[in-house]
Amino acid sequence: MTDPKLYFEAHVFACTNRRPDGHKRGSCAERGSEKLREYMKARSKELGLEPRIRINSAGCLDRCELGPTLVIYPEGVWYTIHSPADIDEILQTHLVEGRRVERLMLQPDQKELRSEQRG
Repeated sequence: MTDPKLYFEAHVFACTNRRPDGHKRGSCAERGSEKLREYMKARSKELGLEPRIRINSAGCLDRCELGPTLVIYPEGVWYTIHSPADIDEILQTHLVEGRRVERLMLQPDQKELRSEQRG
């Protein structure tokens, strides 16, 4: 049996997990992920990406120190995001053009943000 056709061409999961203020790991919501996700959803509609692209909130993606974070499937590419400009760049470059935003990409073994990734 073969896998069914993808329901969405891409599925974006944006962490909007919130921990109590002062938690040692922090949280993506504490760093503004909820507003960034709402911006991303609205902007994707403006660009005509929906309904082929789906943007969802996610609970903890367990990369709190690198947040706010999002992951795009089916590729499994992770990004750190800090501004609407970061969102615009990811939407255009990754989801429209099929390329990667290397300066915002997170590597599997990455434990802290590089200087160019800080918001």
